[in-house]
Amino acid sequence: MSSTSHLTDEDALHDRAFFGQPRGLSTLFFVELWERFSYYGMRAILLYFLIDTAENGGLGLTESNGTAVVSIYGSMVYLLSILGGFAADRVIGARRSVLYGGMVIMAGHVLLALPPEAAAWSGIVLVAIGTGLLKPNVSSMVGELYATHDRRRDAGFSIFYMAVNVGALVSPFVVGWLRDRWGYHAGFSAAAVGMAIALVFYFTGRKHLRGAGDDVPNPLSSRDRARLPLFGIGAVVALAVLIMITGLWRDTFLLQVIDAITILSLGAPVVYFAVMFRSPKVTSRERTHLAAYLPLWIGAMLFWMIAEQAAGKMALFAQQNTVTSVGGIDVDPEWFQSVGPLTIILLAPVFGWIWTRRAGRFPSTAAKFAIGVTMAGLSALFMSWAFATFTDNTAPVTVLITAFVILTIGELCLSPVGLSATTRLAPVAFMSQSLALWYLASAAGQAIAAQLISAMGSLGNSTYYLVNGVMTLGFAVALTALTPWIRGKMKDTE
Repeated sequence: MSSTSHLTDEDALHDRAFFGQPRGLSTLFFVELWERFSYYGMRAILLYFLIDTAENGGLGLTESNGTAVVSIYGSMVYLLSILGGFAADRVIGARRSVLYGGMVIMAGHVLLALPPEAAAWSGIVLVAIGTGLLKPNVSSMVGELYATHDRRRDAGFSIFYMAVNVGALVSPFVVGWLRDRWGYHAGFSAAAVGMAIALVFYFTGRKHLRGAGDDVPNPLSSRDRARLPLFGIGAVVALAVLIMITGLWRDTFLLQVIDAITILSLGAPVVYFAVMFRSPKVTSRERTHLAAYLPLWIGAMLFWMIAEQAAGKMALFAQQNTVTSVGGIDVDPEWFQSVGPLTIILLAPVFGWIWTRRAGRFPSTAAKFAIGVTMAGLSALFMSWAFATFTDNTAPVTVLITAFVILTIGELCLSPVGLSATTRLAPVAFMSQSLALWYLASAAGQAIAAQLISAMGSLGNSTYYLVNGVMTLGFAVALTALTPWIRGKMKDTE
């Protein structure tokens, strides 16, 4: 493939070929759509696969362990975004990171489609590695399509975010249908096909990106590049040692791995923030932006701690607490995974229009975050009530639908806005790695969720959600109080 020229700020402002947005957004839109189809299709049945019996094709884990694995798997996916950010910023650039990540993801889904248990665990690991390479860099490439003060940026990210939800909307129906007829491995095969389609869009649409993602912003020296293999070996050894250390207080390998990933998920963002604040490549103005970003990041961490239970605790509620038929129509538990994406598809254009019209006025970025975190806390309290009220498949479908809608409104206030804020507040030398830091908020949140699930397994799901809701709403109040200070620190970017 031939090289392409980079888009100037003037070109970017006049490029409106895709619904008023840069044409390159269409390429990244469809790549994200199919990659998310593969990811959310796999997640729609992952918990059921983990806790089902071997006779039914599952792995036979307990509900507590299975739910904790789903959370720590999500944490691992976003923890490995460090790898993707490093590869893009220091080694191969964002474009190649996305390409190689997509190939690894597809290989992982192919392994999940095979019967042996070892293939399943290997496939889960490969999907996590590939997603870590791909996920932060697609978003950073979207940011490169816009001039710094382009008012379309937030709306563009909202449109891009809708691609996530188109894929996430369709995949539970497709994967669930395949699972019903031919088992879990047939469902996982659909995810492999989805990733293959994403790669086709990426190859054929590269010309529209006009060089976005080609550069390596902060390349390694030739000496450091030669040391990369040793660094990789050292990282694997360090992980093995950490897992062994967790054996001092855990008696099973699975729980040792969960604790090791939790330590890494909570430690990595601390290291990232420290490195960025201390780096000589970060200007004083960029440090001011980082200071404003820190409380937003903590809010996002708590939001995802609750939101990512869509494939965990909420999936259990769908299977065990919700009615199995409505008006003579059988209700598959996977269907509820599409409620959130459908809500976003319907409301994302509305929120994008509102953010564009209100640009520079209330609500500010910090206020949007505070609203998002508040909605997450309210959804947790609602789920606490639901688990306490309904048992044995007695809950009307409207109960879980309501919980998803509340959570999704919060997501629209926080997630696409957070992606946009990260690209605006990130130090130039750490652009892709800052996107990795954004995804580490989800890693840390899901790691905390995994630990709470393990620690509170005997207290019940209602208590679990009550603790989550109170904790999150408390921080939402603090974030609201900090909003004027945050806006002052980032006023030159809004």
